[in-house]
Amino acid sequence: MTRWLSLLPLVALVALGGLFYFYALRRDPQVQPQALVGRPMPDLTLPALKGGQPVRLKAIVAEGPVLVNFFASWCAPCEIEHPVLMGTKGRGVRIVGVAYKDAPPNSEAFLTRLGNPFTTALVDRDGRAGVEFGVTGVPETYAVARDGTILAKHTGPLTEADAQRLSNLLR
Repeated sequence: MTRWLSLLPLVALVALGGLFYFYALRRDPQVQPQALVGRPMPDLTLPALKGGQPVRLKAIVAEGPVLVNFFASWCAPCEIEHPVLMGTKGRGVRIVGVAYKDAPPNSEAFLTRLGNPFTTALVDRDGRAGVEFGVTGVPETYAVARDGTILAKHTGPLTEADAQRLSNLLR
């Protein structure tokens, strides 16, 4: 009996090795989940960055299609994509910013320093809205149609080409 118990750690190690081989080594790390694309946007009410009054995201979308950008002041790639967002705003595209897991004073300082590309800036302090949207990390940008359908998702900092592609979906 004790002989079998001494083999138990070896069996567990082989099982973990098999799990690692079949899951991790055969998984494409470039695949980004697109679960909500083609589906309705979550019906969320978040506090506004300035003033903290509750804002229903679907009410903003009902006024016309938007890009929803999850960002954070602590996110270096968010700072890299910021000039692209400013240029996109300059072309008349409405962008809703959601400060993801960030303190409002930090988000306000970030936007004051770099400029505010957002028609509306909201706060997702605990990250629940990000979970509802399927955010895997910031920055992430979603193209949302007037009816609330998510048309596309972009993970990572936007380039000019990415922003143009998403903007074209909103027309």
